[in-house]
Amino acid sequence: MAKQYNRVMLGRGGIHAEQCVNEGFIGADFDIYQDLTTSLPDNWKDFNKEFVPIFLQNKPEKSKVAAGLSCGMLWTICKGLQIDDIVLSPDGKGYYYVGRIIGNYYYVPNGLFPHRRKVEWFSEKIARADMSKELRGSCGSIGTCCNITNYAAEIESLINAHTTIISCNNDEVEDAAEFAMEKHLEDFLIKNWKSTPLGKKYDIYEEEGELIGQQYPSDTGPIDILAISKDRKTLLVIELKKGRASDVVVGQIQRYMGYIKEEVAESNQTVRGVIIGLDSDTRSKRALSVTNNIEFYKYQIDFKLVK
Repeated sequence: MAKQYNRVMLGRGGIHAEQCVNEGFIGADFDIYQDLTTSLPDNWKDFNKEFVPIFLQNKPEKSKVAAGLSCGMLWTICKGLQIDDIVLSPDGKGYYYVGRIIGNYYYVPNGLFPHRRKVEWFSEKIARADMSKELRGSCGSIGTCCNITNYAAEIESLINAHTTIISCNNDEVEDAAEFAMEKHLEDFLIKNWKSTPLGKKYDIYEEEGELIGQQYPSDTGPIDILAISKDRKTLLVIELKKGRASDVVVGQIQRYMGYIKEEVAESNQTVRGVIIGLDSDTRSKRALSVTNNIEFYKYQIDFKLVK
């Protein structure tokens, strides 16, 4: 398996980062207080099936979405991260500690973050100011864990180590120029959500005031945006085309919608989908013509220079 890169929060705002670095570990609790050594399957869905009910029993005020997200992140720290994977943890002062996973899961009852992994922390930190805007945005995502492997080359260059190039499948890319335009679309939509037609009916999913609907994790990859209708009856999966072939995007959003329906939605909630792209084409129109719960939205760019 290729090396992964993850941003891991060690307490709100990185309040416990220095202690974790000094003691050589990362960890979490998520209100699951039992040794998980024999309860870490290879698939995080199997872990969630067992521990989401336990989480909700301990935290009955939490929603099913919050429970699934919390248990998924706990599994990531305990099992999903592999030895030699790289972790970045903010110190709350504009820098990121950088370390390498060097040990498997272990349990420390009654300790800060009882579910732990041993980490070899590097001597130098990364300044947030030195990161690209895109990497800063990904590192700022809500949640304990955030996969930032797409920025492996940049991260490796920042820590002066061997540069790893993450390549894409060229068969799934339609237009490089279109991709360059759309790769910033997600952040734009998040910042301007209330001004969009979708924002009049839906809210980006939040939990306790924290935005968790951006890059929402699923078993086939992160969902660009997960929203919920204002009456709480419909969950909306939003996928950005990002230059990929249209029929590839339709298949991807259908997989995401299936996951949300099976693992996240309550019995009284329905699931719908929206694809957003620069333009539709014959392939997307044909694929969408046999669905009744996915819509296509075209975005337009208006750029002017006024003297």
